[in-house]
Amino acid sequence: MTSKSFQDMIRSLPPRTVIAAQGDAAVTAPIVESSSDVQPGGLFVARRGRRTDGHGFIPQAIERGAAAIVGEYPLAGLPIPYAQVTDAGAILGDLAAAYFDFPSRRLTVIGVTGTDGKTTTSTLIHSILKAASGGKAGLISTITADLGGMTADTGLHVTTPGAPRIQSYLAQMADNGLDYAVIEATSHGLHQGRLNGIDLDVAVLTNLTHEHLDYHGTFENYRAAKAILFEMLDRSARKMDRSGAPIPKISVVNADDPNAGFFTALRADRLVRYGLTTPADFHADRLDFTPAGIELYVDGHTLRSPLVGRYNAQNILAAVAAARSLGVPWADDQGRAPIQAGLNQVTLISGRMERIDQGQPFLAIVDFAHTPNALKNALETCREMLPEGGQLIAVFGSAGLRDREKRRLMAEVSARLAHFTILTAEDPRTEPLELILDEMAAGCLAAGGVRGVTFTTVPDRGEAIFRACGMAHPGDIVIACGKGHEQSMAFGVAEYPWDDREAMRAALNGSPLRTLPTAVNGHLL
Repeated sequence: MTSKSFQDMIRSLPPRTVIAAQGDAAVTAPIVESSSDVQPGGLFVARRGRRTDGHGFIPQAIERGAAAIVGEYPLAGLPIPYAQVTDAGAILGDLAAAYFDFPSRRLTVIGVTGTDGKTTTSTLIHSILKAASGGKAGLISTITADLGGMTADTGLHVTTPGAPRIQSYLAQMADNGLDYAVIEATSHGLHQGRLNGIDLDVAVLTNLTHEHLDYHGTFENYRAAKAILFEMLDRSARKMDRSGAPIPKISVVNADDPNAGFFTALRADRLVRYGLTTPADFHADRLDFTPAGIELYVDGHTLRSPLVGRYNAQNILAAVAAARSLGVPWADDQGRAPIQAGLNQVTLISGRMERIDQGQPFLAIVDFAHTPNALKNALETCREMLPEGGQLIAVFGSAGLRDREKRRLMAEVSARLAHFTILTAEDPRTEPLELILDEMAAGCLAAGGVRGVTFTTVPDRGEAIFRACGMAHPGDIVIACGKGHEQSMAFGVAEYPWDDREAMRAALNGSPLRTLPTAVNGHLL
């Protein structure tokens, strides 16, 4: 059982974050921010949220056996130790790191951020590092957490888990003897401090395009949130590798991205640039798309991947740049090629250009693309795969209570690239679905689309995918975008079971998947 002194944990927090601290106790259970999760001997962190104030739940936390409390208000008279801090949410990760003995200091940690390609790039880096280290690499991504000998579910709609869970994952990786940890980092997760307490070694940027402006307000704020990952390099503890040599702090930046200059200006021991079109440290001198995937010539080496699409070539370059910057060789003393071996292992990433085959005479694909740029990449890749005379049918929606501008942008992209577009539900939450679809339809019309000829709206997503498959002829491509691997869809404040892959299979087998509240008549029940 882990046991930490409350005062020792408080003393480990960053400078100028603690206002006052009284009393001491042994913390013998994890740090939590929900009173219902408190275990006897645990530490409850009360913070002011957007909807609720955790300080109101301190009595329940004490009732459940909390050993100590951390909050933001000056409180007196509590029967257990209490520390007042400037920002309880910001130090949640630091407290969890202290509880787990700072696990990231026992690992080389690689963080991957960007608008698109985070999961694929993280998975590729993880695979290459596993091949190079004999399996001693872990991963925390949208899809899963590989902790070394075991995996964990990372959630439904949250790419970056909460700070205490991340620290728990890292502790399990370190305890399982892993050397590396690859973490997919979202702008929300970075802005909310979910990666605080992690001592980072490598920061990777995939790209930066229009997304999450509902949350961040402006593109500049969104970019600044992504930059937090790179700023972490400068404030992270220095580590030594197994030979005793210091591990440098490295930033890996997409030189093709218009925002590359902003990120290359951020402080790091070493800057590594990669790109398909811009001169860079890692550049594809030749790039070919074959029936078997991608072939690219980098630094005198021919690399092959079963993944498809130009955007995946960029993700591969990012992974190669990160791996080479960490000293992974093209070939080792035993003649093994860990980079190519790692690429070979990534044949499919769940919900990313995932083909669904039920014996139909056309290609059916599910992809996670939920931004204008990602949708553009997915549809362009499909166009490259279409035989002469083939038609591309796209099905997608746009989330409620999220960035409204991308509704129009995504519809415009599809109106230009798909032969037929079906607009449908995608996590409408508490917004009227009909209003979201009207905004997207306006985008199709603005780009020259004709209702009923090149696009339509079908509120129920199961019915939309079913109709798309019903329209398809031999040689066509049907692609459902936006949900990918996700296992639920939000209507109102409830999550309903949903999986685009299962919906596609059901449609190919002759019936729509009917798990959503729109399934009866296309309108919310």
